[in-house]
Amino acid sequence: MKNTPVQKNQELEVTVEDLSYQGRGVAKVDHYPLFIDDALPGEKILAHVMKASRNYGFAKVIKRYNDSPDRQLDSESAYLQTGIAPLQHLKYEAQLRFKQQQIEELLHKAHLDQIAVAPTRGMAEPLHYRNKAQIPVRMVNGQLETGFFRQRSHQFVPMHDFLIQDPRIDQVLEAVQAVLREFEVPAYNERQHSGVIRHIVIRRGHYSGQVMVTLVTRSRKLPAGTQLAQQIMSHCQDVVSVYQNINADKTNVIMGKQEKLLAGKPQIEDQLNGIKFAISPRSFFQVNSLQTEKIYQYVAEAAQLSGKETVIDAYCGIGTISLSLAKKARQVYGVEIVADAIKDAKQNAVLNGITNAEFKVAAAEEQFGKWASAGLKPDIVVFDPPRKGLETKALENTLTLAPKKIVYVSCNPATLVRDLQFLIENGYQVTGPIQPFDQFPQTNHVESVTVLERTEK
Repeated sequence: MKNTPVQKNQELEVTVEDLSYQGRGVAKVDHYPLFIDDALPGEKILAHVMKASRNYGFAKVIKRYNDSPDRQLDSESAYLQTGIAPLQHLKYEAQLRFKQQQIEELLHKAHLDQIAVAPTRGMAEPLHYRNKAQIPVRMVNGQLETGFFRQRSHQFVPMHDFLIQDPRIDQVLEAVQAVLREFEVPAYNERQHSGVIRHIVIRRGHYSGQVMVTLVTRSRKLPAGTQLAQQIMSHCQDVVSVYQNINADKTNVIMGKQEKLLAGKPQIEDQLNGIKFAISPRSFFQVNSLQTEKIYQYVAEAAQLSGKETVIDAYCGIGTISLSLAKKARQVYGVEIVADAIKDAKQNAVLNGITNAEFKVAAAEEQFGKWASAGLKPDIVVFDPPRKGLETKALENTLTLAPKKIVYVSCNPATLVRDLQFLIENGYQVTGPIQPFDQFPQTNHVESVTVLERTEK
């Protein structure tokens, strides 16, 4: 291994030049990058090197000699250390610029500078926006505690106020913790794979105010489960559903595949842009209702529906985009690989009296092939894929379907740019600027919508 310009445990003065896509400050020592938490461009700092690998290192701030004009001075270290709000030290306007620049830089690297990126659309109130919380539970000094883990470690930090969650969720969490302590239910011990409660998952309808509590347990047995659930509901009148989810595996995955209703209703209801949705414990439902509504409104405007179009919604989940477009389209087809999500999508169509939306359980790339063989000719395809973006086969089968327009909702700029390259090389062009949305304020996640049209041959 070659000698690095810095060594582990060395202390040195550096000036931060840039922000990485994860929101860490970047300083360079003889072209060798050091990634530094809680450091912003323009700040001169005394850094302690924590790790020096071959091509880059990690350091922490010992002393800051000056503050960037973009620094949010009243930030709290617990939110940064646990990764709950890794950009909390950056003023909100600067966060929005940072997200726009991430997409611009990736386009530049891919030689797609001709594509413009609009300013990020943010929130008026960029805190307390999450309608869902998944909180780890551990024993601390013999007592059950809720909290979070420090980034890149297994060190548990007890916490009750989570900054980016709906404040009512934090209040319900405290009540649930008090009931679990009262019933003396032990928390999970990761090392020994013992104890009972692993996580508390709470969802709250932004508009309905209905709350669902799910207790994720290691064991099937939850002592006095029904009484415990009833006690939670008597403490919190807005809790209408309490579940036990069983996850017996040694894993970082939060939810197991089995759950049972302990008390209340099987689902809670909420809405997006006036469309109602029934939400189960494992339903995928966007965590920021206000921004999701803005994104879906933008998608509908971009689709320019007149009532005559056939639309395909790939990766449709519980039908959130499909149903919002169905009111303005002739026919919508949704496809999703998760069977439970399709079951929910069909139920949500019935709930809203929507009859022109059809849903299929399948991988998007496979279903696209079947639709192409059946002669389906969509006017518009909407993509809202996971972080890994589109499979090559899905892209190839999109070319066979040959929609006039593609609306691509992305949660990962890197895979978005990769997929745009393919589509541009194969007869599509981006119309207008890419529009970023701040779906997850205080974090480094970037959501965006891109519209492409087929160039006529």
